[in-house]
Amino acid sequence: MGFDGDEETATQNPKYLKSKLRFNSPFVQVSLIGLVCFCCPGMFNALSGMGGGGQVDHTAANNANTALYTTFAVFGVLGGGIYNILGPHLTLAAGCSTYILYAGSFLYYNHHKHQAFAIVAGALLGVGAGLLWAGQGAIMTSYPPAHRKGVYISLFWSIFNMGGVIGGLIPFVTNYNRSEAASVNDGTYIGFMVFMAAGTALSFAILPPSKVIREDGTRCTHIQYSNVSTEAVEIVKLFLNWKMLLIVPAAWSSNFFYTYQFNNVNATLFNLRTRGFNNVFYWGAQMLGSVMIGYLMDFSFESRRKRGIVGVCVVALLGTAIWGGGLANQRRYSIKDPLPPLDFKDSGRDFAGPFVLYFSYGLLDAMFQSMVYWVIGALADDSEILSRYVGFYKGVQSAGAAAAWQVDTQKVSYMSQLIVNWSLTTISYPLLLILVLLAVKDNHKDEEGTAKEADPTSADT
Repeated sequence: MGFDGDEETATQNPKYLKSKLRFNSPFVQVSLIGLVCFCCPGMFNALSGMGGGGQVDHTAANNANTALYTTFAVFGVLGGGIYNILGPHLTLAAGCSTYILYAGSFLYYNHHKHQAFAIVAGALLGVGAGLLWAGQGAIMTSYPPAHRKGVYISLFWSIFNMGGVIGGLIPFVTNYNRSEAASVNDGTYIGFMVFMAAGTALSFAILPPSKVIREDGTRCTHIQYSNVSTEAVEIVKLFLNWKMLLIVPAAWSSNFFYTYQFNNVNATLFNLRTRGFNNVFYWGAQMLGSVMIGYLMDFSFESRRKRGIVGVCVVALLGTAIWGGGLANQRRYSIKDPLPPLDFKDSGRDFAGPFVLYFSYGLLDAMFQSMVYWVIGALADDSEILSRYVGFYKGVQSAGAAAAWQVDTQKVSYMSQLIVNWSLTTISYPLLLILVLLAVKDNHKDEEGTAKEADPTSADT
């Protein structure tokens, strides 16, 4: 995977390079990975957002998700190295195919109530998700030009979360007349599987970094495919990299809160059809949040370091306000003292407050994760390095998620879960500020130097 004579030819055709719609442009390729994630993890998010995988009993889904995020924690870290060895086609297709099996396991559970299949499918999905997200992160952070990474992150996040919007419509429409139903019907799971199969096929359209040409004529990487020994050494070094250690609290918390929001807010406060309705807006809020933070972190100031600082501070202030609203809401109910399920049509004003809160959780999630991705993308500009960085981030993130699903399975109080979530995100903000101040460079020359680093534990990193 390297340069060839085509680059010189392409560089001599400025009209060709200026077209964002050419197949080998960063815009098209980031849009394509967005569509892949629209079909696979986007639909998975819609399924998870129903609470309990759409089942009245959350136990099977909680155990499946624990298995999922346990293997995801391992293969999230390994995924960057695997992507560097196999390239995008095999890595992404293998990852996407496991989503179909996971949705199918809940279709099976609908009829047989045996959770073993769901748990095994969850473990396999953890492997596949580790591969998919490591590849996605490398593509999203390394393909765009350095000065527009925020815009491309928001482009990806908007397309990806449209999957959650459409996925939320599937259970909403198929269960609309079942306001008293507890578990979703077969058509819901089949609809998810169709989208996931389409995403698997679409993954073969993703180009390797050496074939993607930016508007200035440069390609996304100079490297050749790596080997197992090199990647093993570089992955071990990540755990000694001070930049990655500063990201750990943000990574751990960034999926930890899903369990609380999906199971203990959406699934606890609302009936079945309203959960689907809420998810349309939860994932729609993510699209809005990603655009807002992407614009702020690319266009608010000339200094890239200053943009990073402002972005972290804005998300910190918004997060404090939203979790404060969550605290006020949580004081109204508990595991032992639940509230009657709300319906978007029949509950009137009682529905408005919890709905706005759930919408706000989606907004904050997108702004928080897009901000962290921007910071990671600002640490380097090379696909090989960034695939490892993102893999580390996803691995730690998934370890946090695995712990969160078991916390809920053990019936830990809702208030305790909320306080832990709020505390984890709050701890991450000052550490991210330190990372931005020490590691994010303001001029392109410094960026290139960062991109070409070979040793992530060196004194300069």
